[in-house]
Amino acid sequence: MLDGELRVSRADDSRSTSCSSTASTSSVLRLKPRRCISYMTMQTLNDMRLSESLCDGSIVLPENGREYRIHRVIIGSCSEYFRILFTTSVPSEKYTVALPGLPGSIMEQIIRYAYLRECDLSEDTMYDLYAAADFLLITGLTDYCSVYILSRLRLDNCVTIKLFGRQRASRKLYDSARMFIMKNFTQLAQAATSENELLELDVDDICDLLADDLLNVREEDTVWEFILRWIDSDPSTRSRHIYQLMKTVRLGLLSVEYFLDKVKANQYVLAVDETKPLVIEALTLLYDLEMISTKAMKEMKTPAIATPRLPHDVIFAVGGWGEGQSQAIIETYDTRADRWTKIPDEDPAGPRAYYGAACIGRHLYFVGGYDGVEHFNTCRRFDMVQKSWEEIAPMHCRRCYVSVVALDGMIYALGGYNGSTRHNSAERYDPRTNQWTTIAPMGSLRSDADTCTLNGMIYITGGFNGHECLNTAEMYDPQANTWSPLPPMLHRRSGVSCTALGGSVYAVGGFNGLIRLNSCERYDLTTRRWTACKEMYHQRSNFGLEVIDDMLFAIGGYDGVSAIAYVECYSPDTNEWLGATDLSMMRSAFRAVTVSGLPNVRDYVYSNSDNLINDLNENQNQLRRSITASTEDVVDEVD
Repeated sequence: MLDGELRVSRADDSRSTSCSSTASTSSVLRLKPRRCISYMTMQTLNDMRLSESLCDGSIVLPENGREYRIHRVIIGSCSEYFRILFTTSVPSEKYTVALPGLPGSIMEQIIRYAYLRECDLSEDTMYDLYAAADFLLITGLTDYCSVYILSRLRLDNCVTIKLFGRQRASRKLYDSARMFIMKNFTQLAQAATSENELLELDVDDICDLLADDLLNVREEDTVWEFILRWIDSDPSTRSRHIYQLMKTVRLGLLSVEYFLDKVKANQYVLAVDETKPLVIEALTLLYDLEMISTKAMKEMKTPAIATPRLPHDVIFAVGGWGEGQSQAIIETYDTRADRWTKIPDEDPAGPRAYYGAACIGRHLYFVGGYDGVEHFNTCRRFDMVQKSWEEIAPMHCRRCYVSVVALDGMIYALGGYNGSTRHNSAERYDPRTNQWTTIAPMGSLRSDADTCTLNGMIYITGGFNGHECLNTAEMYDPQANTWSPLPPMLHRRSGVSCTALGGSVYAVGGFNGLIRLNSCERYDLTTRRWTACKEMYHQRSNFGLEVIDDMLFAIGGYDGVSAIAYVECYSPDTNEWLGATDLSMMRSAFRAVTVSGLPNVRDYVYSNSDNLINDLNENQNQLRRSITASTEDVVDEVD
């Protein structure tokens, strides 16, 4: 029996996110076992099958009369269907098995898998082969088909895969495709009608998706507008479901104007008396939120129609500098509830500030930093599922004010300060080997810079070289292990934050040697030019900057007088900054990291949903009292 480890190799591993349907006939998955004695034996047995040597059974396809001579013990070893058939049938029926309805090409792949554990898969055959393997109870083959199908999961086929998974009772296929749909719902909902598989689902499937807390929508009007598109696809039969569909919308999260114009006055809503209680409930809540006093609001409980959905992405803000010392506090930001939540699982090794951080899978990595006494080369890792901390290999150099980023499963630590000198050196960490390796040095000494990735390249901006704040930037090519200079930024920026959004690199805030900045600029890869963006409301350096929902979130930092807790978000579409809920404490010198797809995301989001309406008022009052009472200064490299 073949029991060697199986390896997966693909001739085409492209993963399109386009909504257009693109059938592929050349994408092939080969499941190849490690070369070993058992594999060589199976090759010999397969050669014997092809020459019909010592074969003791046949599989016949009635449609084309094709007969496949096989060894019953080989076929029965991987298929429970054949094993039961060969061992329980009367002798005269054991030797020939007819399988009507099975294409010859699929049967050949099944026999090939039984003998060699090899299988050629394409998008044209993956469903048929899975269905045949499922019918014949070949568990190993269905598992490999599942891997291949999910590797091809895209916007244009996710609904098909979801329905196929339900048809074949495959929780893996069904759950994965359903989660993909919920995560990418906004893009799917806005796809062209002719290409939108969602519009073909029945009302129960639609309601199942729209009612889910994990439906990934920034604004609830996206849900309502999709409902109208779904009904408009077949209004004569679908309009009668308006009440059932309307109950899935968090109507209390809509604005009063939108509700009156787009929901209450809608023709489908007006045509059904059953919707009137929903309209009255929503109007009552929306008017109450606008008209009642703050005191009365504190007595309100948040109804189900105003409860935010759960986010797919969560921002972690860990440690930093606040209240005159390094901190170990962990806060996570729920973008749907617009709330920060304190997480109790602080690092038992102690606090750190001015560190670098990155995320790979379920782990957050914290690299270098400073605790007020020591400049670290140590690194820590936090398992967000197990909620456990562990030490990983130290860097070659002590690096405070280090710039850290993750790319292709590796972590890069760039520049920094060891307590006496600034670095232009850089090193790379491989989690698989738990080892740091030096890479090509940067063109400039840099500490207190920031870095991001875009199109497989690493970009680093600004910083301090020991003499002046920098307006320079560089790009690193991991394949060539080389650095290339970029055009200079519009401003000198130390303590800058940078990130990639919409195909551009953004450099935000920082210190120019005289003042903290609220300016923002972006680098266009095509034109190779920096252009100014709308200024933030608050000057800040050494702050967190992350992207969620195609918006930049600037978090905390130092304004030149004290640490701040202010949070604001930037939309490139409108070129505007908007306010968001502040951190629970004023702090700077931390890194913010966006984490996606945590299986236990509920552990890191706002949980007090019953008091969501009045909780914000209390949070803001506490923060105002804290700001008034605090006159702290913070450690700052170039202050």
